[in-house]
Amino acid sequence: MILTRRVLRWPIKQSPSLPVNTCFSSGIAFHSIKMAAMFSSSEISKTASSLFSAYASFAGSMMLVRSMANELIPHQLRSYLYSAFRYFFTPLSPDLTLAIDERCGMSKNQVYEAAEVYLSTRISPKTERLKLSKTRKQKHFTIGLEKGELVVDGFEDVRLTWRFVCTEGQKPHGGEKKHFELSFNKKHKDKVLDFYLPYVLLKAEEIKKQDKVIKLYSRQCPFSCEDDSERRGGSWGSIILEHPATFDTLAMDPALKKMIIDDLEMFLRRKAYYKKVGKAWKRGYLLYGPPGTGKSSLVAAMANYLKFDIYDLGLTSVRSDAELRRTLLSTTNRSILLIEDIDCSSEVLERQMRNKNKKLPDKTGQLTLSGILNCIDGLWSSCGDERIIVFTTNYKDRIDPALLRPGRMDLHINMSYCTTDGFRLLASNYLGISSKHNPFFAEIDSLLNSTEATPAEVAEELMKSDDPNIALQGLVNFLKRKRDEADDETKNKATGCGEVDSSVRRLNAIVSRVKRLKTNVDQRKIMMRKRK
Repeated sequence: MILTRRVLRWPIKQSPSLPVNTCFSSGIAFHSIKMAAMFSSSEISKTASSLFSAYASFAGSMMLVRSMANELIPHQLRSYLYSAFRYFFTPLSPDLTLAIDERCGMSKNQVYEAAEVYLSTRISPKTERLKLSKTRKQKHFTIGLEKGELVVDGFEDVRLTWRFVCTEGQKPHGGEKKHFELSFNKKHKDKVLDFYLPYVLLKAEEIKKQDKVIKLYSRQCPFSCEDDSERRGGSWGSIILEHPATFDTLAMDPALKKMIIDDLEMFLRRKAYYKKVGKAWKRGYLLYGPPGTGKSSLVAAMANYLKFDIYDLGLTSVRSDAELRRTLLSTTNRSILLIEDIDCSSEVLERQMRNKNKKLPDKTGQLTLSGILNCIDGLWSSCGDERIIVFTTNYKDRIDPALLRPGRMDLHINMSYCTTDGFRLLASNYLGISSKHNPFFAEIDSLLNSTEATPAEVAEELMKSDDPNIALQGLVNFLKRKRDEADDETKNKATGCGEVDSSVRRLNAIVSRVKRLKTNVDQRKIMMRKRK
């Protein structure tokens, strides 16, 4: 007001260059401004007091209405009205958010796994907290997001924001529920679903193959080398598989080894073929033979060759068909399901048959043969791709014929006793020698053709000495003992002399053992003299 009054005091002088009517108009304008200013100064105090009184009256009325609403309107109806009010008066956001849960039913969510791997390579310098881990076989550090951290990514002209969210489960001991939130502009929805997310899946597979670590899973394993600690629904724990077996080190017949490799490679490249013929993309193997013939080593060699994880499942630890389904559904694609010594689980497989023979109804909540067959070759077997099921047994004739047919056990592999080719490979691996100009090889070949010795027994004899000659001589003596024992057993069966006095047999065994020990000592003395 002071400035206004000072301006109004300025004298209005007629400019010689302006006409008289212009000066008159300017005077009228200044007079109008002066009258308005005088009116404002007189009414401003009344206006302020009126506004304050009106505000106080409105606030009191609203408090009265609120207290009456709290007393008269139920809480549920008030909540509904508040939510409706927020819905109608909240401005619409231009962004769309996709929630990607960790699990999809009972199976692992493939998009979640891919996002977890992909985002580890998209960490920005602005990220404040990260998780870091590394196993002994991994070449690089594994980086993961902490709770609530954001990662901004770009795809063509789309800006995308990832957020890692962890929430506590509602049920007691439910554990944490994890999911990713992917936010972007709504107009890019089709591009994100049709191009960006398939791109994330592809990049995640490439990253996994670069630093693949083979794991051995077991339901009895108390811990896990993975970040997710355990696979809910199947309760799988895992350790890193460090078994060094490969197809190059297996003491097997070369033709049989090549047949297995060719069958595995054909299985991997026939995804479209399996889909065309309407079969689940899986293959079953039965490895049978006496103990020590390398069945477990062959499984490890298959895993190392294919880069597949192994799930070791013991049927005796499964209590019901429903538990078996949950367990198998919690396994991942590109894996080997191993059921070892299935002949030792005959009481499980024959339980249903015993009940039928006794005319007893099957008990609910138990593991049955039909449940096993349905998971291996029924509708449930199609819940997964690129899977191999391997059964091992020492006695093939003890297995139910329903399990042996193609579709369940497609390829039967006889793990036989050690052959001459297998021995040469073992000699090269354990002693570093070849068959050229070695006097023991011809005799050992002859003994192996007439004696049943497993690769494990041959390998154990070769490990007893670092000197190749001593080790090979020990193997010759071992094979001769087995041959003599087999001949004596055959003679006793042929002549009916199986009831020879036990004391005489024990005495003969002691005498033979003493002679063998004396022969071994003499041979070692001779070898030591040659060295000197």
